[in-house]
Amino acid sequence: MENKINKETESLKIIPLGGLEQIGMNITAFEYGDSIIVVDCGLAFPEGDMLGVDLVIPDVTYLKDNIDKVKGFVITHGHEDHIGGLPYVLRDVNVPVYATKLTMGIIEKKLSESEDLLKKVKRKVIKFGQSVTLGDFRVEFIKTNHSIVDAAALAIFSDAGVVIHTGDFKVDYTPVFGDSIDLERFAQLGKKGVLALMADSTNAERPGFTPSERTLERTFDTIFSEHRDTRIIIATFASNVDRVQTIINAAYKFDRKVAVEGRSMVSIMDIASDLNRLSIPENTLVNIDEIKNYPPEKTVLITTGSQGESMAALSRMANGTHRKISVGAGDTVIFSSNPIPGNEKAVTKIINELLFKGADVIFQDAHVSGHACQEELKLIYTLVHPKYSIPVHGEYKHLKAQAKLAAELGVPKDNIFILRSGDILSLNEESAKIVGKAPAGGLYVDGLGVGDIGNSVIRDRQHLSEDGIVVAVMVVDEYSGSLISGPELFTRGVVYVKESEEILDEATRILTKDVSAAYDRGITDWGKIKNVCRDSLNDFFWRKYKRRPMILPIIMDV
Repeated sequence: MENKINKETESLKIIPLGGLEQIGMNITAFEYGDSIIVVDCGLAFPEGDMLGVDLVIPDVTYLKDNIDKVKGFVITHGHEDHIGGLPYVLRDVNVPVYATKLTMGIIEKKLSESEDLLKKVKRKVIKFGQSVTLGDFRVEFIKTNHSIVDAAALAIFSDAGVVIHTGDFKVDYTPVFGDSIDLERFAQLGKKGVLALMADSTNAERPGFTPSERTLERTFDTIFSEHRDTRIIIATFASNVDRVQTIINAAYKFDRKVAVEGRSMVSIMDIASDLNRLSIPENTLVNIDEIKNYPPEKTVLITTGSQGESMAALSRMANGTHRKISVGAGDTVIFSSNPIPGNEKAVTKIINELLFKGADVIFQDAHVSGHACQEELKLIYTLVHPKYSIPVHGEYKHLKAQAKLAAELGVPKDNIFILRSGDILSLNEESAKIVGKAPAGGLYVDGLGVGDIGNSVIRDRQHLSEDGIVVAVMVVDEYSGSLISGPELFTRGVVYVKESEEILDEATRILTKDVSAAYDRGITDWGKIKNVCRDSLNDFFWRKYKRRPMILPIIMDV
């Protein structure tokens, strides 16, 4: 009996391991009793100062340290910032994955590209309205709308209470595919009592409602009607299956053939089509190699690169390096997306390149967001009546904006928690408080290396990129330690050698003098000689150029 009482009074722990203070790398652990479940496992794309880094994945040290408790991953939808970390994390935290149909199809495609993960990892497709029991938790998948099909909110049941995690969502009463968001189920849960609501904050600063994806049907009809004599190229997110469907429908209506370019775009379209989440009229889709066989004004090209990514298909078309498609006068290029914060400069660069080549570029009014604005958030709060509000998915300003909305809707300020990644929030019906900190943050993926470079390596790369490197090579006697030859200097990114031979000769003379003086004082330890080199060259280049290049002394013995 005593164990049961303890069970009933135990608190639920919510531990965001990523996805806060940023838009990307979403992952949250829920812990109750002897069970941990994990909602989503995304990645983030590197910021400008993360030189050489390909991806950033979450630090799951907390999950690895508590692996015996971890029961599974439950995934809200198939975007990279929610599933992209799975192929890396599942290598160390191999537990079952639960997701809806299209989401699982995209996950399986990713796992099939990563060693034997597809064989090793258990997976189960969950339908909307179904629940899965994972240890001390029961998780129900609830239908929502987003910019990708099969997005789900999660009702997470434990003896501490019910937590609703909306995932990325909007309220779309006229979705392109499937049913509208299941507001009735949110209301039912609200009547029974909801402990906490964790809602998408991306558009929490925007008033009003997010327009339905279907409103773009009229937009594309207008664009296609006004550009009957040009080839149409449309750049959008590869994972925006509903947008792709809208474009295909418009192309079919205006008797145009559709080709698709971009590896990720082709992959997701194949998966969505195979799972009946994308409907392509017969004889509409053609291979990219066949597009040249049709009059340009009878074709539409759907491509990746709407964010100005340097290696994406649209970027290569714009800079003239694409092997199959050349862009110029007679082309209408449509950006069917908004730049992610930080990508504005790259997108502007692509637009300028396209305009320079003579293309007509349409950047406005060809996109609607997949995230809820303020009135939709208010609707969910009104239906759910949560005791606690925990804004998620966004930068601090977005989380703060939702917190303000929650307060306006009657949630006590003491019951609103703006968490940081790693915070451990312990809550039940009686109280809620932050009780500790878990390891959290990002691990850098660089080529085949995962987490093998840290901030010190990034700092070295930044140093090299800003100030260059000077290599000083010397040869010493193996037995006596005396200097035989050198030092000889080699530079990269410091001075233009052909025009600076006198400068380098001067640096070499000063370094030789300082090293010789060190030997005269009886200093023969290699480590100390290297420090002499660094100090001498640092002082020289600062006096001459006010630069501090990286100094790399190399001592060889003979």
